[in-house]
This record gives sequence, structure tokens and C-alpha cells, in this order.
Amino acid sequence: MSCEACPVHNTGRPSHLGVDMGNWDYVVALAGNPNTGKSTVFNALTGLKQHTGNWPGKTVTRAEGGFEYGDKRFKLVDLPETYSLLSASLDEEIARDFILFGNPDVTVVVVDATRLERNLNLVLQVLEITGRAVVCLNLVDEARRHHLRVDERRLARDLGVPVVPTSARYRQGLPELLAAINDVAAGKTACKPHRIGGASPEVEQAVSGLARKIEAVFPKLTSARWVALRLLDGDARIAAAVRQGELGELEGASQTAVEGAALAEASA
Repeated sequence: MSCEACPVHNTGRPSHLGVDMGNWDYVVALAGNPNTGKSTVFNALTGLKQHTGNWPGKTVTRAEGGFEYGDKRFKLVDLPETYSLLSASLDEEIARDFILFGNPDVTVVVVDATRLERNLNLVLQVLEITGRAVVCLNLVDEARRHHLRVDERRLARDLGVPVVPTSARYRQGLPELLAAINDVAAGKTACKPHRIGGASPEVEQAVSGLARKIEAVFPKLTSARWVALRLLDGDARIAAAVRQGELGELEGASQTAVEGAALAEASA
């Protein structure tokens, strides 16, 4: 069944970048590198409550599902597998746009416990955009088989967000993952995400000043600071989105391309 044919997609409620919430209470984004078991996590959490369609204006398939926890209903959106959010590919662009503009209540990043160092790049990029995140430390059974152990409590302290060990194929750790998602969505867990620092005072001043201007034009952005960093880093894709008014369209704002162009030129 396609997403559009599902009754919960036609209730008239506002959507999150094309995701109609219907009678759902929260929207959860599911991100991760390839080969982390992300699809297994998605299937384990949603069961038969799944629907597929395409991302608006794209040929990339979008999978959505749902689950209940307590008295709340969660819509889970499976983002394309990606190593980065720097929009070097269509999949990266889609994942980045949903986390930045889709306003997910929680972003779950699935990582492979046997290749944690490689996977942390995406985790840190997500945490630069949003602090409402949970790290799903998947494949811990494989890690044990290779005599690897990750101290998830230390990792959670270092990252500033919950880290939940799971083995999704055996449904291990899923109750704890659901509880962590619920607590972040409901605001019961106060996340303090790790942000990459160390920039000079001059750079920080430039980032802060540009971020304030971006917030004035696009007040609904999840992270104006992240957009400012990408603009100052010369991200052509973000600059084009700002200059052409696409950023406002994604955000749901009505700002003109002229305002966006002025911001893009100011950061050049």
C-alpha cells in the first residue's frame, strides 16, 4: 500500500516535509550509515505498520512506519542510508533536509558497534543540527563475537544524548530503545549534544552574526547555526537553497529569494 493511499495520510493535519502526521503524536527520523542494520531496526520497531512512497519531487523511495509506546503513537520515517549530511549526493540531501527542515521530534542514528569510529562522523553531524537525538548502538552481538565492548554510558556522556545497545535482529534492546525515544520526544530526557568547538573568536563571531540573520529570515529552522557554518564553509548546495528561496520553501516560510540571496552573498 502506498503512503498516499493510507487513511492516516489524509486527515488534513500539517505535514513534516510531506509526512502527514494524521493521528500520530510524534515523528521520528531514522538515520544511519549503510550496513548498520538500520532496516532491521526499522522493521523491528514498526512490524506490519509500514507504507512506502517517494520523497516529494524525488525518485528516491521513502519508507514510513509506526509504533505505539504507552499512550503515544510515533511515526517513524526511514531516511536514506548515508555517510554524511554534506549533500554531496541526493541521498545525503534528502536525509539532511528532513533532519534540518522536517522538524522530527527525535532523530535516531543507528551505528554499527563493530565500526563505531567510522559511524561517529554521521552522529556528530546530526548533533550539530539537533540535540533531540538517540544513538542506537546496534550489532552488539557481532561486537561481542569479535571481543569488542563499547562503554555505552561513557559514550552517552561524551555525546550528550542517550546511547542504547541493541541487537535488532534478535530484538534485544528494543524496549530500552523505545523508552529512550519516548523520553526524548516527551522532553523527559534533557539532551546536551556534543558540538564541535575550537574555532577562533573571530570565526565564532562570524558564525553567530550570520546565524542571527538567518534566524530572522527563517525563524523555524532547527539549526540556523548549522546553516551558517555550511555557508561560511562554502557549501554550494546550501548557498543555492538560500539564494533561490528553496530554504524558505523547505522551512514552510514565505521569505522571498531576494532575502535569501542577500544572506548568501553576505556569507560569501
